[in-house]
Amino acid sequence: MAKQRELVTGYYRLTDIVWEWHQVLPDPTDIGPLKAVIGWEALVHPDHPLRKPDQDGLELFIGMFENGEARLLMSSAQVSYISYYLHAMGLTKQPIPIPSSRYLIKRSTLKSCAPDYYNTAAALRKSMKSIDKANKRLRGLGVANNRLTGRRMDFERVRSYWVSKRGTWIAFDFESWEREHSMLLEVGWSLLRWDAGGKETNKPAHLIVKERMQYQNGTYVQGNRDHYNFGQSEQVHKSVVKDRVRSIINEAQERGPVFLVFHDSSQDIKDLTREDVAGHITGLSYRLPDQAPSTGTFVVDTVDLFAALEGNTGANKWSLEQTCRQLQVLPLENLHNAGNDAHYTMLALKSMAEGGPLDSQRQQRWPAYISVSGLGADLPGVDGNPDVEELEGPNTRNLVSEPTNSSEDVDMEES
Repeated sequence: MAKQRELVTGYYRLTDIVWEWHQVLPDPTDIGPLKAVIGWEALVHPDHPLRKPDQDGLELFIGMFENGEARLLMSSAQVSYISYYLHAMGLTKQPIPIPSSRYLIKRSTLKSCAPDYYNTAAALRKSMKSIDKANKRLRGLGVANNRLTGRRMDFERVRSYWVSKRGTWIAFDFESWEREHSMLLEVGWSLLRWDAGGKETNKPAHLIVKERMQYQNGTYVQGNRDHYNFGQSEQVHKSVVKDRVRSIINEAQERGPVFLVFHDSSQDIKDLTREDVAGHITGLSYRLPDQAPSTGTFVVDTVDLFAALEGNTGANKWSLEQTCRQLQVLPLENLHNAGNDAHYTMLALKSMAEGGPLDSQRQQRWPAYISVSGLGADLPGVDGNPDVEELEGPNTRNLVSEPTNSSEDVDMEES
């Protein structure tokens, strides 16, 4: 009895599917039907069999590798469905052989993988050109690539977590007395998650330490303690602060993964983990996993995410106000209120996480200010349109090993 082989799933490069799959089919009569369903215009048509009714466009995937380069991908499930669909509709005599698993990109080999949606052939081609250009320029960055590559990977990881609607995201901010930074005056947070139906919920809050009401900022740091924009501030005793902060973190951890969001996390983490605030946070990690986690507590810094979007390879940091203005998170009012700053940090994160793939998002936001490298923007951005190079033609490779007329012999199984 033959040993059953393990089914392997993953992704194929879209260019392999569109340009090469049909060229290696064993039955010439299958070529026409396949080309008809994977052509550029066909893929983005509202009636395409891969098009989901609740999505504005064809779902494809941006996969990023360890070297920072990206590829536009189609899932193995989508490829298998095309084969099934053509046969079920009577367009092919047999289910056509799908590409060999030797050309399959496993999820474990990707540093991030997030969906993107296309409803026109022009948008699809433009995305492919943008990815191709970015890959070429990344190869020429040399040592400067190291920091930028890490930031780019984290940006796409965060985007993939966000679109999966997984976990609890809590943006924190703390305001201390300007003359004694160990004296905490305010705590603010903005908690965001999705319910079972995928509906987003958000709960902002602002706590003022009652015993320290006599301490005011305003000489060196702007003070806006009494101007909370997103609800009612709460005056609480300092002993209550820890209970409130610990309770929201603990409750979130019980639900699944937790993402603690900061704008420049270095000082905020120190404030959060103080004994009179949250104390030690078990399992706190600064490293974002390649795939959306099911448990754990992770730090997300909007300073680094914006640096990735800007294409910054250095250590310069944008303030929260500058970041929000560049992202058009407006209007901005009463900054340096802990509750306001926490919520603006969440809005900045949301703007980037929902804004599409990194390089195309940058071009959409600041098209006239794209740098010479193409991987950054010389801000501020205004309207405009950069030139786009043509893609190089395909290099045909044998995508199907030992093709037969039986789909069972050429599926995603390892040979």
